Amino acid sequence: MLKKFSLLLLTITTIYSCNKDLGIHLYPTSNTPKIDFVKTLGGSINESGRSVINTFDGGYVIAGFTQSIDGDIETTRNMVQYDFWVLKFDTNDNLLWQHTYGGSKDDKAFKIIQTKDNGFAIIGYGKSNDGDVNTNEGFDDVWVLKLDHKGAIVWEKTTGFSGTDQGFSIIQTSDGGYFIGSILDVTASEGLGNSKLTAKHAGGDYWCMKLDTNGNIEWRKYFGGTNTDTCYDIAEATDGYILIGSSDSNDVDISNNKGSYDFWVVKIDVTGKILWEKSFGGIEIDEARAIVKDNNENFIIIGDTRSADNDISQNKGGADLWAIKITPQGELLWEKTYGGSSFDVGRSIKKTVDGGFLISGSSRSTDNGFTNKGQNDALIMKINTNGNLQWQKTVGGTEIDFCYDAIELTNGNIIAVGESSSNNQDITTNKGFSDLLVIKLK
Repeated sequence: MLKKFSLLLLTITTIYSCNKDLGIHLYPTSNTPKIDFVKTLGGSINESGRSVINTFDGGYVIAGFTQSIDGDIETTRNMVQYDFWVLKFDTNDNLLWQHTYGGSKDDKAFKIIQTKDNGFAIIGYGKSNDGDVNTNEGFDDVWVLKLDHKGAIVWEKTTGFSGTDQGFSIIQTSDGGYFIGSILDVTASEGLGNSKLTAKHAGGDYWCMKLDTNGNIEWRKYFGGTNTDTCYDIAEATDGYILIGSSDSNDVDISNNKGSYDFWVVKIDVTGKILWEKSFGGIEIDEARAIVKDNNENFIIIGDTRSADNDISQNKGGADLWAIKITPQGELLWEKTYGGSSFDVGRSIKKTVDGGFLISGSSRSTDNGFTNKGQNDALIMKINTNGNLQWQKTVGGTEIDFCYDAIELTNGNIIAVGESSSNNQDITTNKGFSDLLVIKLK
């Protein structure tokens, strides 16, 4: 009798886990990775880890920014301001080298990739026009660095106008060049920022550009409406590029806003011409933060939602981590929300060896399988290609702790990065106001 009941329970669980998200989740603790270590790196002021990648040698590289000139930061500068901060680790988590890059004003890095020549490319933005930065055209400019395998600068490129122009994502394209996702202050640029002068929209727009292998601009295009449109991530498709982020516009390039901010997805061809654009969301605030291609040329996009209508089938709290899967033509295949009764958000998504996906973000919930040590805790979770939750884990202390990125290493371990203000619970040391947070799961 007991054996029959166990078989029935297993069958019910399988049915629920394979169908539409009904708020029923299985948390297989036996498959949830354990914390190997939690480290904080920094000085007496503020640091943040924004991007992590696994490298060809089995190690990993972390990129973010630092404001300190003491503690763990190796720098020759004596002025306090933000610089790009890059750290290279080997397979045994030993620090091989670190470098800071920037000038005498604030410069912040948000994404790093390994390039085909075994070097690295970094994107961010800054205000400097000295030090490692040759020029600055206004307030914030998009700044791209190409590094060799030891972190030496090969070339650097700034682009922008008189306003706030910020870079968030970079990929190396199939032709060996680079594609950039950023935002342009269209009002301040007075219509500049496209391949040729066009009528300006207003506020901030998605701003993308294609660079050649040496960092020379091949073309630049911006897309958006008369409100605020912010591009956070990009991906290469077989016939062009996809840009994702948030938009509360409903004019010019945006045709179907669902209410407030939506996930706004734009597909362009290799020359920057719009192939299609679509909005996904509800009547509240929905913001897309990251995109990844699956093994079937479809795309999974993650971010967060406060809606519970239109494209969102369920909302579990104040904000939920929201994932959607679309075809290369922008057709919605599925959507899922993850979270508890408080605020839970997603910031990155990366593919794993088994065809699943790692998602990072932060959580304030204490129910629906979530634990919370204080305020925001770093969140790391894994889903399969159908969006079914495989496991989730929160790491933190009693202060604010964020996770911005997570990757699977070649040995199967997981490295997640973010920032932390805690010095208790899972995080034993705080060296300043906020530290760069490194979490290893295995």
